[in-house]
Amino acid sequence: MSVDLQTVKRVARLARIAVSEEDAERMTGELNAILGFVEQLNEVDVSGVEPMTSVIPMEMKKRPDVVTDGSKAADIVANAPATEENFFLVPKVVE
Repeated sequence: MSVDLQTVKRVARLARIAVSEEDAERMTGELNAILGFVEQLNEVDVSGVEPMTSVIPMEMKKRPDVVTDGSKAADIVANAPATEENFFLVPKVVE
């Protein structure tokens, strides 16, 4: 796959990036080099290779999946002018 000058200009327009004619020509070569490297990576046989989240083996930190009230209800309503049983009390508005 290769990129031509028209494609570079179109991508720049879609990304809303102002690109001069000489920058577009330079980017054409750079993008073709990047795509060439990606094509080389596609030639590598990765069957049997496990996906990794890190370069060193590590366990992800996990918390138990339980429903709690957060034990912060009193802290949340502490600065409220009026509360009752950890609920905010507000005046009734009738229009």
